[in-house]
Amino acid sequence: MGSVDLSTLKVVEEWERKAKEILPKGAYDYVNSGSGKEETSTKNVQVFSKWSLVPRMLRNVKTSSLATKLWGVTLATPVMLAPVGFQTVIHPSGELAAAKASDKLGIPYITSTVSSYNIEAIALAAPTTPKFFQLYWPGDDEIAVSFVRRAEQSGYTAIVLTVDTSVIGYRERDLQNQYFPLRQGAGMANYLSDPIFQKKYNAEGSNEQTELIGKIAPLIFNQTLTWEKVAWLKTKTSLPVIIKGILHPADAKLAKAYGVDGVVVSNHGGRQLDGAISSLEALPAIAKELKGEMPIFFDGGIRRGSDIIKALALGADFVCVGRLYAYGLAFGVEGVYTVLKNLISDLDVSLALTGVTSISEVDDTIIVKNT
Repeated sequence: MGSVDLSTLKVVEEWERKAKEILPKGAYDYVNSGSGKEETSTKNVQVFSKWSLVPRMLRNVKTSSLATKLWGVTLATPVMLAPVGFQTVIHPSGELAAAKASDKLGIPYITSTVSSYNIEAIALAAPTTPKFFQLYWPGDDEIAVSFVRRAEQSGYTAIVLTVDTSVIGYRERDLQNQYFPLRQGAGMANYLSDPIFQKKYNAEGSNEQTELIGKIAPLIFNQTLTWEKVAWLKTKTSLPVIIKGILHPADAKLAKAYGVDGVVVSNHGGRQLDGAISSLEALPAIAKELKGEMPIFFDGGIRRGSDIIKALALGADFVCVGRLYAYGLAFGVEGVYTVLKNLISDLDVSLALTGVTSISEVDDTIIVKNT
């Protein structure tokens, strides 16, 4: 890894190739793969080519800004780091490295429930940038509330509730490789450091990995989660609650009806229901229901600056990147930092070439669907 000059890696696909070279096959496939035949994960990326930007000319773009606002707070860019779990399978520093890189760039970081370092440690690694906590609602409500309380106490400013994981997707490559990150000792930190989990599920203080996996795995996914539970969660925290995994406009309406503070248009990177609509295809209908009512976050297939502009033009207010920075994480803090720096530079150039000088100017007048 040390022999690679990261400054020479400018092409997204080259980062992916380098990550494949240095990561064990199981770890790489875990990051890279989708569910089933990977139709949806592939479509997430390819669908951007179905839309074209229509740039404006003879505009003064000498001075431009990528800054945008969320709930009154100015953010450096509309880019955020999506929650990616089990990051120590990619690099020993895992989430700490990714959080440090986001902090250097002022990009919000979303901590996963199944992170390999706990809520508190990740907050310390990124002391200045905004941080959100992504909640996989456990099968135990007390643990869910405990996680939220810990996030509040550690300075997180929003809860991102993932709702598309009632069961784990049928991920063929992981099954073929017999690769499951919990077996690598990854993704357990928030449970093992949680007082409610320890009291109710590990009172004997076991450190035996197989036994711990047996206790944690059944808690990660929740098949009984409903909109009423979302309303209940709102009564348990003063933080904004964002719902991640919305694809249907009817669910966007329900999000508004139940007082949700934001939605993430996402199909979990194509890792859950294969054959599902791509995030970009779902975005316009969601935006029609919610634009101006609450922030719309977009997640799925972002690889370049022009992708970001297309998502914003179709109604997103912010975009999240996941796999993209995960490939950089194979090289630690500097890998994540360099990947994100490249993406932001690309966005800055693409914005100017579109003929607009601020994120707020991006709208549907500069995009058309190809025929």
